[in-house]
Amino acid sequence: MTHSLTSLYGTPASRLAFGTMQFGGRADRAASQAMFDAALDAGITHFDTAHVYTDGASESFLGAMIKPHRDRLIIATKAAYTGGATPDNIRNSAETSRKRMALDVLDVLYLHRFDPDTDMHLSFETFAQLKADGIIRHIGISNFAAWQAAKAASIAAKFDLTITLIQPMYNVVKRQAEVEILPMAQEFGMLCAPYSPLGGGLLTGKYANGGTGRLSEDDRYAARYRFDFMHNAAEKLSQIAAREGVHPATLAVAWAAAHSTAPTPIISARSVEQLEPSLVALNYAMKPELYTEMAELVPAPPPATDRAEEA
Repeated sequence: MTHSLTSLYGTPASRLAFGTMQFGGRADRAASQAMFDAALDAGITHFDTAHVYTDGASESFLGAMIKPHRDRLIIATKAAYTGGATPDNIRNSAETSRKRMALDVLDVLYLHRFDPDTDMHLSFETFAQLKADGIIRHIGISNFAAWQAAKAASIAAKFDLTITLIQPMYNVVKRQAEVEILPMAQEFGMLCAPYSPLGGGLLTGKYANGGTGRLSEDDRYAARYRFDFMHNAAEKLSQIAAREGVHPATLAVAWAAAHSTAPTPIISARSVEQLEPSLVALNYAMKPELYTEMAELVPAPPPATDRAEEA
C-alpha cells in the first residue's frame, strides 16, 4: 500500500505538488509570492524545495510564505546534493534548511541523489536520528535508480525506517521511470513525486513558437531534450491539445498524474501565467483513450525481461 502523506494537522497531500526551484532565480520575490498564492488558492498543499536551490533563496522565500499556513501544508526539501551523503553533511543541510524556513520540523527530507562513496548505513542511521529527534517526519530519495532505491529501502528498514517518497524524472517523452521505478515504488509503498512533467517546457509547445526557457538557457536541459523524436512528440501534443481545447501543459501534467500507480507530479514555473495551465491539471479528467493516444507519442521502453528475451 502506498504511503499517505499529510500535513502536521492531517491535511492530505494534493494531487500535484508545487516545486519552488525557480524562487529567487528566474522568479523574483514578487513573482514567487504570486505563484505560491495561486498554487495555494488552487488547492496545492505539497510544496517542494531543496537545500541547493538558488543558493538558499528558494527555501528562504518559501519559509516566509508558508508562515500563515504552516499547519495545513507539507514542506519537502532535499539534502546532500553536493558534499556526499555523510552524516555531517545531511545533518548540516537539514539544520540549514530548517533555519532558512523557520521550521521546527521538516515534513519530508529527501536524500537528493545517490552517493556511491558513502555507506548508506551511515546515511540512514542519520535519518533515523533526525526522525527520533523530531526534526523530520518522512524520508524521501531523489534521482535514485530502482536498484539503488531497493537497496536504500532495505538498509532503512534496519533502522526501523520506511522511505515514504521517491522523486524521479518523468514525462511523456521521458518514460524510463515506467520500466522499474514506478513498479518498484508501488511494491515498496513509496509515493512517487516525479519532477519535470513538462520536460523543461518542451511539452508546452513554446519552443516551436520561438519561446525561451530552460532548453534554450541551460546546457543540461538542452542536452536532455535534444532528440528530434522528443520535439516531434511535443509538436503532436500541441495538435492534440488544440483539438481538445486545452493547453498542452495541462495535458502533459494530467498525463503524468494519470499513471496507474498514481504519482504526484511536481509542477513549477517562472510566473503565474506559466503556472496556470499546470494548475488546471489538478481537476482535469483525462479519458483513457486520450491517455493512450498520448502514451503512443513516445512509447515506453520495454521491461528489462523483454529486453533480455530479445537479446
